[in-house]
Amino acid sequence: MGSLRDKVAIVTGAGRGIGREIALQFVEEGAKVVVNDLGANPDGTEHSKVADEVVAEIKAAGGEATANYDTVATVEGGQGIFNTAMDTYGAVDILVNNAGILRDKTLFNMEEEDWDVVIAVHLKGHYCCTRPFARYIRETNRQNCRILNFSSISGLYGNFGQTNYGAAKGGIAAFSRVLALELARYNASVNTVSPGASTRLTIPLREARGEKSDVEGPLQSPKQIAAVTTWLASDAAQGITGQIIDVMRGWVGIMQQPAVIRSFQKNGMWSLADLDKVMPQLIEGKKDHDEYVKKKGEPEPI
Repeated sequence: MGSLRDKVAIVTGAGRGIGREIALQFVEEGAKVVVNDLGANPDGTEHSKVADEVVAEIKAAGGEATANYDTVATVEGGQGIFNTAMDTYGAVDILVNNAGILRDKTLFNMEEEDWDVVIAVHLKGHYCCTRPFARYIRETNRQNCRILNFSSISGLYGNFGQTNYGAAKGGIAAFSRVLALELARYNASVNTVSPGASTRLTIPLREARGEKSDVEGPLQSPKQIAAVTTWLASDAAQGITGQIIDVMRGWVGIMQQPAVIRSFQKNGMWSLADLDKVMPQLIEGKKDHDEYVKKKGEPEPI
């Protein structure tokens, strides 16, 4: 208890699911929280003030929280979320970019709106919410802040029918790597979480695959994501930045970053004959590497 004492946190998409559990655990650890949620349906349509319910729950338990209903998908909305924290608590230490929607379709059937709105909420949303916080860190020289961004295996591995979502989530991982470099001088950490849990966004997908959902069980509960996110937001994670942390099915792991794993060099231009020789070797090197990483990454019991 108390690992986030006196910290001020913003959690977007905190009205339900993973965001809600993060907000609740942050408060348990002593933080004051801005509970942001537009209250939209899973596809981003319609609005409600679901954030009020989470704030009421927090206050009933003796914690401090305030609601915000701005969209993350505009610069004005991101600034409004930040302003709520500053106006209410006078400071910000932690930002969790969790808000998201789904518009799953194959590219054959995807309309421009389906692409644009998913990119806007996820990828642009990270920009809109992070920019005012990053500027605040620089302008005030505020030290040891935390930014937790949310990617997905859909963007890191790929998933059928999610080109829009996957592109956004892959972009978020790149966004985080660059931002970690830009904020390093302020001892701020920027990490990416790749979560897996049963939420209102994922339960229909699980059921479509014939899988059962268990929002309370340790393998699928959003609480498992909240615990890892809380640790990353705490002082215990000082110095850990630019990483991708995978949390799902009862495991926590660290993911590899893009890197060259085998290469050849030639003095002069490459010919097609040269490539006929080296490209199969590169592919074989990649297969060997993938097999090694697969074995190395198998969960170890604790």
